Amino acid sequence: MQTKNEHVRVFAPAKINLFLHVGQKRPDGFHELESLVAFARTGDELCLAPADGISLEIDGPFAGGLSAGPDNLVLKAARALAAAGACAEGARIRLTKNLPVASGIGGGSSDAAAVLRGLNALWELNRPPEFLCEIGSAIGSDVPVCVEPVASWMAGRGEKVTALAGIPAVPMVLVNPGVPVPTGTVFRALNDRRGTGLSPPPAMESIEALVSYLELTGNDLELPARAIAPAVGEALDALAAEDGVFFARMSGSGATCFALVETAEAAQTAAAALRAAHPSWWCAVG
Repeated sequence: MQTKNEHVRVFAPAKINLFLHVGQKRPDGFHELESLVAFARTGDELCLAPADGISLEIDGPFAGGLSAGPDNLVLKAARALAAAGACAEGARIRLTKNLPVASGIGGGSSDAAAVLRGLNALWELNRPPEFLCEIGSAIGSDVPVCVEPVASWMAGRGEKVTALAGIPAVPMVLVNPGVPVPTGTVFRALNDRRGTGLSPPPAMESIEALVSYLELTGNDLELPARAIAPAVGEALDALAAEDGVFFARMSGSGATCFALVETAEAAQTAAAALRAAHPSWWCAVG
């Protein structure tokens, strides 16, 4: 986050569910979840400036998929923080949307969390992350884990977040085949689930240790997502076939898939090959 001339710039990284286990439905209508969450090096960008009111404009390659209306999570987050902080100031918010919309990598949630961080600085509220997480949990289940975008253990419906040390930084390739996979539809098609109750992982020193751990887990939403959108399976197969790939899985409810890759150079090479073979897919190195 950088502040200059009363402007605050905030990065909103893609949120990756390295695994996602789904438990029973709760009385509040949400499912119990547990997930190991990491954040990619690719993401959206926000620029915040002082203004009389709160407004939002959207640009970037995926701007067309979003409305800047009152239901946008960025505006909801900004107004919730203003109310909770008893702040009468405003902000002009520009969101550069680099991530595909509704794609299982928490773009909207990460944007909402980023605006909470950014306005906390712009308005000089000096509120702690716990305060921002509490506001975020009322906006969306994935917002709290994005408030401090570091490797984390996520539980409950998403509101229970524990930052984890000892998770190795691993080069990653992200692919989205450009097909819609509505989250509600995926959950309704979910039959088999691992349930919750797994303990957070111990510290790991290598990608091999991380992969060994992840191989004991899964994404419970991957099977129904693949049935709804076969392109998810195509993306996973394409990722797994690239040299240097250790591990491939779908993130969230899809359709974005990720691969953990041996080196940064191998990730760049794999991404270039995937872009050439599938020019209609979104592909990024994370």
